[in-house]
Amino acid sequence: MTAISRRRPSGWAISSSESRLPVTEAVLHPDGRLLLAGQAFRAVLGRGGVRADKQEGDGATPAGQLPLRRVLYRADRIRPPETVVPLEPIGPADGWCDDPTHPDYNRPVTLPHPASHEALWRADGVYDIVGVLGWNDAPPQASRGSAIFLHVARPDRAPTEGCIALPVAELLAVLRAGLSAIVVLER
Repeated sequence: MTAISRRRPSGWAISSSESRLPVTEAVLHPDGRLLLAGQAFRAVLGRGGVRADKQEGDGATPAGQLPLRRVLYRADRIRPPETVVPLEPIGPADGWCDDPTHPDYNRPVTLPHPASHEALWRADGVYDIVGVLGWNDAPPQASRGSAIFLHVARPDRAPTEGCIALPVAELLAVLRAGLSAIVVLER
């Protein structure tokens, strides 16, 4: 498998055909209700609740508009999900830097990597589908939070470290419905 694109957010160009796609925003309430196109889903949020002043390691889901930049997936486990955003398979050497002191902070990296990072290729299936959400990425600011994803919820629906999670069937459904952004409400 090839590694995911290492382009920085400023390099995440949108083609002319993609720029004509309608923006399909979901609204996410602090209680976990995610509303999209007349449907309601029950999302899992960060253990630190929802915060506008998101900081690295606080476990909070950031409040605000989070564009869906692209979707990553485990091609060895699932078929490519239907989505309106760019789609890429992940491999065993894919990671995401979460070290606020490193130049790669809040960016995809190739493993092994010298700084603190998350491995995207996981045994537990939580990252079988990963929607990369646009938080603190244009450009990243140290300690404002990293690796904010839309991903598969754990079977016990345990809180995340700040990401947004849905059961796999619901995650596939919101992607198929054309999700392109999530507006996370603080109150």
